[in-house]
Amino acid sequence: MAKVIHAKLRVRGKEIMARMKFIVAIAFLAILGSLVSALVFMMRDGRNGQAKSSKMVKALALRVGFSILLFICILIGWKLGYIQPTGIAPGQ
Repeated sequence: MAKVIHAKLRVRGKEIMARMKFIVAIAFLAILGSLVSALVFMMRDGRNGQAKSSKMVKALALRVGFSILLFICILIGWKLGYIQPTGIAPGQ
């Protein structure tokens, strides 16, 4: 009985990890998309000495919002144990 429960929890953990990877990938794409749109607005509206439009500011604000959302999702995933830290051990 305990083996069955452990196996179900392992499968559930893999499903959650796959969802977390998908959310992180979508967030990165949204951040890059907002950066590209801000660049387009800046290049288009910056010609002939015109003032920059508020579209660029909105795109950059959206990027900041996506970055904060991504950070919060990663932090929650780490706190819940869905993301395990790896890397170089301290002191090496």
